[in-house]
Amino acid sequence: MQTIWGPLFRRHRIRWRRERVATSDGDFVDLDWADSARADAPLVLLLHGLEGSSSSHYVVGLARQALARGWRAVTLNFRSCSGELNRLRPFYHSGHTADLDEVVRLLVTREPGVSIGAVGVSLGGNVLLKWLGEAQADVPRAVGGAVAISVPFNLATCAATLDRGFSGLVYTANFLATMRAKVRLKAARDPSLGDIVDVPLALRARTFAEYDRAVTAPLNGFKDERDYWTRASSAPFLRRIRLPTLLVSALDDPIVPADALPDPAELPPAVHAEFVPRGGHAAFLEGRWPWRVESWAERRAVEFLASLVRGQGGSGSRWVC
Repeated sequence: MQTIWGPLFRRHRIRWRRERVATSDGDFVDLDWADSARADAPLVLLLHGLEGSSSSHYVVGLARQALARGWRAVTLNFRSCSGELNRLRPFYHSGHTADLDEVVRLLVTREPGVSIGAVGVSLGGNVLLKWLGEAQADVPRAVGGAVAISVPFNLATCAATLDRGFSGLVYTANFLATMRAKVRLKAARDPSLGDIVDVPLALRARTFAEYDRAVTAPLNGFKDERDYWTRASSAPFLRRIRLPTLLVSALDDPIVPADALPDPAELPPAVHAEFVPRGGHAAFLEGRWPWRVESWAERRAVEFLASLVRGQGGSGSRWVC
């Protein structure tokens, strides 16, 4: 019930300002900005989940939390998620970190004194954590901290959960409907896509195993869907993270089962886990009345970042790890 609350009942909206960014490989991503009164205010970089965008309820909720503090917010819409198909054949995927790396370095170059906090939700959290582990000490110093909410740390375990039972009937069916539609549009635009992608299998896919076997793996150089799940999962990268990072997950998450969560005792000093009994997926409701409930995780994310990105020009300090 918590998981479906947001998509069904949250109606807040934000007026975004869009910026298109050309990527080094000839594609593009769209950034959506929510500006505060101060042009030099701290900036929260938001990464959405599977088939989400800057319109996703949790992205809007996080942006509202940032704006309430006088900060700015910017959403990185992954390739094909901003309302327009990307140019190249590959879509985004759970382990694609190149666009995040380019965007962060663009922001730092453009605003040398910027102070950044990053928040990723679900797939966006997996991308964020994998990038932090890949970059390690090379994460730009302007990035003070990170928060990852409802992350599918182990993609194989989460795919197995999503491909059966209630989750398959509700969540997987919803995700794959838009994913299949994008494949159909790309195949119509580029008939040679069928030379790489098993388009018929993609268009009849009813599980993530089928879709990732037909589309994600061949488009991105993975051997098969299991190779993709293994190499794109963020769990193996957690031990390399040096940036102050908060992990927020619920033990009753219907998409990320408890056995997919990392052992808090095995996390590096920079990474702090808050795994709570209830909260669903990207929900974490708090409040006494149905029309006044908010997300505890969104509030907690911005609170965590406050001491790390506070002030102008990155005057917040990193933890010593």
